[in-house]
Amino acid sequence: MRNCRQAEIICTKIQYKEATFLEKLQIRLHLLLCRTCRAFVKKNSRLTALCDKANLKTLGLEEKERLKKKLSGKQQ
Repeated sequence: MRNCRQAEIICTKIQYKEATFLEKLQIRLHLLLCRTCRAFVKKNSRLTALCDKANLKTLGLEEKERLKKKLSGKQQ
C-alpha cells in the first residue's frame, strides 16, 4: 500500500462491501503497521454503527429530482 490516503479509500470501500479480496489484504497489512489508520478504522466503524442504529432514511430519486426542481425555481 502506498499511503494512508489509499488505506482510507479502501476502508470506506470495505464499509460499503465494495472492496476486492486484494484490497482487504492490503488494508490488513497496512493496519498492522499504521497506528493512525487503525484509529481511523475504529472511529469510522463506530460512526457507521451509530448511523445504522439511528435508522437514517434518504430521499428516493424521484424525491431528489422534485426537490432540485423546486429549489432551482426559487433561485431564478
